[in-house]
Amino acid sequence: MDWRMIEAAQTGNINVLCLLIQKDPYVLERIDHVPFLDTPLHVAVSSGHVDFMMEMINLKPSFARKLNLAGFSPMHLALQNNITQAVLRLLKFDEGLVRVKGREGLTPLHHVAQTGDVDLLIKFLEVCPEAVEDVTVRDETVFHLAVKKDKFEAFQVLVGWLIRSRHEAAQRWEKELLSWADIDGNNVLHISAIKNSPQVVQVLLGHLRRDHINAKNLKGSTALDIQPDCPLDERQVNNYKGSVKDMITKAGGLCGSKLPNKSISSIHIKSLRPKMSCFQKFATMAGRGRKDIPLEMRNTFLVVTVLIITVTYAASLSPPKKADNSSSMKYHIKYYASLESTDSTAPLPGPLPPLADDQINWSDLIDVSSMFWLYNTLTFWAAIGLTAYLLPSRSISLFLLITLSLFGTCYMLLVAVSTWSWKLQYVVSLQTTIPLTYRALCILNYCLSTSLALLVSYRIARYVFCRFVPKTKMFVLVQIVSFILFAFILVPAILNTETILKDSNFFE
Repeated sequence: MDWRMIEAAQTGNINVLCLLIQKDPYVLERIDHVPFLDTPLHVAVSSGHVDFMMEMINLKPSFARKLNLAGFSPMHLALQNNITQAVLRLLKFDEGLVRVKGREGLTPLHHVAQTGDVDLLIKFLEVCPEAVEDVTVRDETVFHLAVKKDKFEAFQVLVGWLIRSRHEAAQRWEKELLSWADIDGNNVLHISAIKNSPQVVQVLLGHLRRDHINAKNLKGSTALDIQPDCPLDERQVNNYKGSVKDMITKAGGLCGSKLPNKSISSIHIKSLRPKMSCFQKFATMAGRGRKDIPLEMRNTFLVVTVLIITVTYAASLSPPKKADNSSSMKYHIKYYASLESTDSTAPLPGPLPPLADDQINWSDLIDVSSMFWLYNTLTFWAAIGLTAYLLPSRSISLFLLITLSLFGTCYMLLVAVSTWSWKLQYVVSLQTTIPLTYRALCILNYCLSTSLALLVSYRIARYVFCRFVPKTKMFVLVQIVSFILFAFILVPAILNTETILKDSNFFE
């Protein structure tokens, strides 16, 4: 690079820069062709000339991501020289500069985690949250680096931001990053045990599952096996209710010798060796089909299923009826209503008058109404099932599934009430048909509602197990969840609707 260009960058003289470009319009282009070089932008940042830096970025934006011979980008140099104004101006120009990897794979976010600059750390996470998943050439995350450099405040900020993040990948980050293993197989808990940092251990134990606490590194050692580099004094031990080993032991930590030597490959071999069952084949087909549906098409399907659910539910509120206001029809209804409401010892009314030929055909009405309830019920539950299938695998979907279960229970009770109301209107010839239709619909509704409730129970148990609950408590948790679902969702649907309607003087 021309010495006059270097001098202009060191002094921040924009006029000299313009003169050099006028003499040679390709001067910056030739610099850009060199893979690793101290560009005028690097020189200006190191010298603290922010105006010259921004002028250079406007003329040649690619310089902002170029590494010099030492393996640093302009933002790396600004951080190393504590030029905060230059860092913020570069960040405003391109938020992605936070993820530019320099020497040893260190990004600017890694640098501020090592130095403990909490203000810049929060700023970087706000503008570019995806940078938290970047790792170094040694597979170290920002959590590893903060603990290694004894920057506890920065570590607290990172963990606090992680558990509060609403990014679409936040749940995966929370599950993976705190248990991430570096090139030696050490996760953050291993590093904190090496550094003998009880404050870090106390934070980690509140977010790690037991299998992560007992994770082994490449030497086969768990965090409990590691000997700390420096011992704690008595005051530090009392502040944190024991040593690091005591804290890990109380959280369920074990020595590596007490854990089975099962590799990941052996576990996969054991699970993949047997022949697939029918349920596994169905689950595989359903999972593949679900992932093949584009997001826009899935949203369209959800809108259609919601419309179908709404229409079928509204149709059940006003089932088909065939009205007949003839006096003979009213006489038949009153006659059989009086039969059900009188004692067996009471005298029976006189014989019924014969029905006219133009009166209602009861067999046709029974068949049509039965078919309506059957197809309406099947359509309703098919739409409910398709909605549950199309919902994304997120924790918020659990609340939607619970709502669908309660809504399905409401439909079951609505069918029962509507069917018995229909029986009272056409009580003449339905003495044997209605109970049969009613029982069939109840059995169908009970089966479908139970299936949906079991799906909800499975999703809740899986979600809670993966996030909070150790394996030893899993069985009890499933029993409690199943009891709650049964008590508040299935019991109202299983109640004897006929008895409830009779006790409420429905026949009066």
